[in-house]
Amino acid sequence: MSKCSPDAFAMADRTETPMNVVAVVQHTSGEYIGLIEDHLEGRRIRFQYFRPFAGGGKLPAADLPADALILLGGGPWGTSGTRDLPTLAEEIEITRRFLADDTPVIGIGLGAQILALAAGGGVEPADLTFECTMVRRVRDKALNGYLPEEFGQAVYMRDRPVLPDDAIVLAADDQGRPAVFQIGNNAYGFAGHPGIKLGMVEDLIMEFEEVPIDAAGTLEALRTLQPRIEDELVPIMTGLVQCTDLMSSPKAGQQTAEELDNQVI
Repeated sequence: MSKCSPDAFAMADRTETPMNVVAVVQHTSGEYIGLIEDHLEGRRIRFQYFRPFAGGGKLPAADLPADALILLGGGPWGTSGTRDLPTLAEEIEITRRFLADDTPVIGIGLGAQILALAAGGGVEPADLTFECTMVRRVRDKALNGYLPEEFGQAVYMRDRPVLPDDAIVLAADDQGRPAVFQIGNNAYGFAGHPGIKLGMVEDLIMEFEEVPIDAAGTLEALRTLQPRIEDELVPIMTGLVQCTDLMSSPKAGQQTAEELDNQVI
C-alpha cells in the first residue's frame, strides 16, 4: 500500500523546492501503483491515492492541480456493460477534463479503457483474464526511445480498450492487440500493469468472488516473470517521466492548502 502521505497536495510546497504531485485513482484494495512508487519517490515526485470505493472515498476534482493523473486497473470491473465500474461515468468526465487541460494521463488496465473512452475511442467486451505474455515495441522512438524492444506484461482485466483513430500504438502483444498506446502528446495506456507485484494479484484473487481461469498457473508464470518486469520498469519509467514532464513546473505548489481541500468530489 502507498507510503505517501494523504495530504500530498497540501504538502507539495512545504519543502525548499516544490514537488510535483500525481493523483492516483485506485479501484480495488489490492491494486496500487506497486513498483512505480519507488521510481516516483526516487525522483521526489509525490503521489496521492483517491479511493472512491472506500467508505467516504472521493475522486479528484477535474480542476485539481495534479501534475498527472494515473487511473489504475479494477480487477473484475469493466466498462462494456457486463460489470461496469460504479464510478465509470464520473471518471470518464474527469479524464476528459485532464486531457483538455493537457495534463498527463496514464491508464493501466481498466484505466486504459477509461482513457480510450475519454479520448473518443471505445471498448470491446471480454471475459476477465489474467495472462502473462511478452510484448514487442512497434515504434522505435516510443517513450523517447526508452520503451524496451521486448518486455514482459501481466494483464488482469475485464474488457479491452478500442483506441480512437488518432491514438498511436507503441507496443503490441502476439495477437496484435495494443499493449502500450499513446494519445496526444502526453497520455499513455498500458494493457498490463508495468509496476505489478505478485502480492497485488494474490490480493485481487482474495478480494473478489470472481477469479480468472487458471489463476494459480498464471501466478506461477508471473513469479518467474517478476524480476524481468522489475528490471524493465527502469527504462519505462525514465521515458514516461520524460514524456510527461513530471519533473518540471509543479502545479500543487502554486495553490494554498485551503484551495486544495475543496478540489475533490
